[in-house]
Amino acid sequence: MGQELSGPDGLVLRIVRNEPEVLEMEASYSGDGPMPPSHFHPSQTERFEVLEGAMQTVIDGVERVYASGSVFEVPPGTPHQMAAEGPTRTRWEVRPALRTAEFFERMYTAPPQGAEEGAEFLREFSEEFRLTGG
Repeated sequence: MGQELSGPDGLVLRIVRNEPEVLEMEASYSGDGPMPPSHFHPSQTERFEVLEGAMQTVIDGVERVYASGSVFEVPPGTPHQMAAEGPTRTRWEVRPALRTAEFFERMYTAPPQGAEEGAEFLREFSEEFRLTGG
C-alpha cells in the first residue's frame, strides 16, 4: 500500500489497496502520453473515476471523452485504449486484482528488453493483459 510507480510520459500510479478481490490505484497523468496499444483483460473488470481532467477512451471501438466527475467501466474481454487529455487524475480499480500490481511494478521498474523478453513478459501476465493485435 502506498507504493508509487512512475511510468512513461509522466504517469504515476499509487497503490491504495491490493487485495485478492480488488486492486485500487490513484493514477496521475501528465497528458503527454499516447494511447497504449489496444488490449483487454480476460477476466477482470476495470472501473475508472475521473477526479480531475479528462480521459479520451476507445472502448470496444467506441470513442468517448470522460470529464472530471465521470465514472466508467471496462468489462472483461473488452478491447480498449485510453489516454489523458492534459493533466488528469483518476481512481482506478481492477477486479479481481490477480497479479496486476506486479505487472505494473515489473513494467515500470524492470521493463522487458527486446522482442523475446517482451513476448515472455506478455505470456507470464496473459491472465492480466493481452494485446488485441489490432
